[in-house]
Formats: sequence, structure tokens, C-alpha cells
Amino acid sequence: MAKKETKKQAPVEGAKEALLENEYESKSHAGLWIERNANLLSWIVIGIVLVIFGCIALNQYVFAPKALEAENENAKCEAYFAAGDFEKALHGDEAECIGFEQVANSYKHYQPGRLAALYAGICYYELEDYASAAEYLKRFKAKDLNIAPAAAQMLGDTYVELEDYGKALKAYRAAAETGNELIAPMSLKKAGLIYLKEDNKAAAKAVFSAIKHNYPNSVEAQDIDKYISLAE
Repeated sequence: MAKKETKKQAPVEGAKEALLENEYESKSHAGLWIERNANLLSWIVIGIVLVIFGCIALNQYVFAPKALEAENENAKCEAYFAAGDFEKALHGDEAECIGFEQVANSYKHYQPGRLAALYAGICYYELEDYASAAEYLKRFKAKDLNIAPAAAQMLGDTYVELEDYGKALKAYRAAAETGNELIAPMSLKKAGLIYLKEDNKAAAKAVFSAIKHNYPNSVEAQDIDKYISLAE
């Protein structure tokens, strides 16, 4: 039995030796490649470090100051906006305020610039220039669960004023899909009224029913059965 076991173990031991030898050769080749390309690897590491420090410097000395500039300009415009002077809030005054429109265009790559676009859209809406309002409202992008749905709903309202009901419905759906407890039922109702206007009663009933079942405590749900009846 001992001789048989010795014969069976020999190939296994040979295979192990071969594997170890191959592993040693692989490591030797890798070490040799590293040794031969040491300069190249050094330059790669230096390049990565320079890119990282470049990004940090760019953010610290370019992006951050520009964003702060935009915030400061917005603050000047917001004073007029709060007072209901939408013309000056939008276009500025002859003193220090440059207006939301210029902030939106000059700082469009920064979040304060995108916020200025939202303000500019609202100002244009209040001034009844709905085409310009839509242009600026479309430029506003944010993930805020309160501002984003409100902006989408206002965009829908703007398209209603322009009688572009297809785009209005798309904007209202986007606002409703956020699930905002206040904005979603309002947008669903606005969408339902458009569907009724277009005599699409099935779609109208679907969105009115969604208000009833998904937002039963909302203001819109209080008399929603009346609208569901209109859609039947």
C-alpha cells in the first residue's frame, strides 16, 4: 500500500513544483517589467498627483469664488423679487444689481446661476412673457424635493398659457412623479383638467383617482369625487 501511495503522490508533487516555478517566473517577469519601466511608472504617478492637485486648485481658486460671486449677485436681485418688483429683479437696476437674467447667463455652469434661471423664469411669468419664462424654467435643474417639483409645475403652468398642452402635461407629470405631498396632487389635478379639456376622459379619471387614493389628505382630494364624475 505504501508503494502505491508514493506513486500517486509523485505527480501531485510535480504539479505543485511546476506551479511554483511558473508563479516564480511570472513574478520575475513582472519585476523585470517594473524595473525596465520605472521611469514610465514614475511619470504616471506624478501625472495622477498633478491631476488631483489641479482639480483641488481649480475648485478652490476658480469654481468656488465664481459660485460665491453668483450667490452675492442673486442676493441683490432677491431684494427686488421679495418686494414684487419683477422688472428690476429680472433686468437689474442702474446701481449694483445686474438682474437674475444676467446672473443666469453669466454663471450658468454654477448652481447659483441655475437658481437665477428659475428666478428669471418666475419673473418672466409674472410679467406675462410666457415664452421667455419657459426658456428659463427649462434651464433649472435640481434634485431638491421641494423646489424641483414646484419649478416643474410652474413650467406646466407656463405651457398652459402658451396653449402647448402636450408639454404642459409632460411638465405636470414630472412634478407629480416626485411624490411631493403638496405639489404632486396639485399637478395631477392640473393634468386632469387638461385631459378633460381634450375630452380624454379615461386619462382624466386615472389622474383624479390617483389623487383620491394616493393623496387622500390633500386639499385637492376633498372634492375630487366631483371631478371623477365629470370624467365618467
